[in-house]
Amino acid sequence: MISRYQRRAMAELWSLESQYAAWLEVELAVCRVQAEMGLIPAEVPAEIEAKAVIDVERIAAIEENVRHDVIAFVTQIEETAGPAARWFHYGLTSSDVLDTALSLRLTRAMDIILNDLDELLTVLRDRAHEFKDAPIIGRSHGIHAEPTTFGLKLAIFYDEFRRRRRCLLAARRTIAVGQCSGPVGNFSAPGISPEVEERALARLGLSPAPASSQIIQRDRHAEYFTALALLASSMEKLAVEIRHLARTELGEVEEPFGKSQKGSSAMPHKKNPVGSENISGLARVVRANSLAAMEDVPLWHERDISHSSVERIIAPDSASLTDYMLARLSSIVRDMIVHPERMAENINLAGGLHNSQQLLLCLCGKGLSRVEAYAHIQRNALRAHHERSDFKTLLLEDAALAQHLSAEEIEAVFTPDRFFAATEAIFKRVFDQPND
Repeated sequence: MISRYQRRAMAELWSLESQYAAWLEVELAVCRVQAEMGLIPAEVPAEIEAKAVIDVERIAAIEENVRHDVIAFVTQIEETAGPAARWFHYGLTSSDVLDTALSLRLTRAMDIILNDLDELLTVLRDRAHEFKDAPIIGRSHGIHAEPTTFGLKLAIFYDEFRRRRRCLLAARRTIAVGQCSGPVGNFSAPGISPEVEERALARLGLSPAPASSQIIQRDRHAEYFTALALLASSMEKLAVEIRHLARTELGEVEEPFGKSQKGSSAMPHKKNPVGSENISGLARVVRANSLAAMEDVPLWHERDISHSSVERIIAPDSASLTDYMLARLSSIVRDMIVHPERMAENINLAGGLHNSQQLLLCLCGKGLSRVEAYAHIQRNALRAHHERSDFKTLLLEDAALAQHLSAEEIEAVFTPDRFFAATEAIFKRVFDQPND
């Protein structure tokens, strides 16, 4: 993972030092339980814990010779811990340590991500309420539809990110499992049993996988990385909305822009939505990584090692990128400049065409068929569109339409309040729910 897109907590969590520390944490949890159950000498765990020192460079040197990372780790621990280390890794196989430690780190990464997401939810809630009553034109296919409010736009995103939070919690539960079950998961080795496994994993805050082969099954990891990919897609969705609303032709929002920030090496006037664009780009990586995780699911028999190289890349990358993206998006939403006056101007660009549905329904209420009513309104709407004319003026001048709607009835349609009548009810449905 390149440091440009990695924050400190994630960088530390996915460092090589942290990896070996997690391995040692798993090994010592098993040692302690084995000692408590009389399976190894009682003094062993304390002696190993007191003497064992992790030496990353020494592990690398041993691995260069033995070509096996866990053997290199166990050998280096034995070099520093002394005779007691003959009970270290007792009855375990490499994947017991690798997979359990990976689950440990993935749950800790998820806790960081959940905290980040809670911050984004708070920012979205606050800004949604700030602009609850700020009218903005709704757009379908990029074309003016009917007005909504900017607060309602943000409320929709809040509700979506709350769903993503529930998905993350489910993925955390799925991945928060370990195994201490031996070479093919059947507890055949001395010192290992379902009871040892359960007690050791409880010390780590994990549950036993009900059944495992030599590995924890990779559908669990695929679920985890898919949850991150869905979150990344939702983040990109919000980033794309900001990018569109920031276009010169719209000018409804702006990303925060620092006093010394520059937008272009050639054009001094430029203020580009580079933060949102960055989120769009990184989302592609997180989504692609979820596909790689799915490819890891169908391993051979009790295990093969084809998943290992993939996970060394996608675990730190996806977790770190998600953490970075959430922090950046929260900052953008918190500090973005919103232009309600420009939103109001843009609503009127189409000369009131957004009232077409209400006019259609009024004619239906007068006894016209929907086809007849549609033809009356579309005729005037298309003319207003092509001639850049005022829609209401054309309607008032239409003699055929006057047979069904009076001028007063047409005027009554062109009032904005009906578009916002349900805003309070929608806000209540969105923000009165718990996030869990």
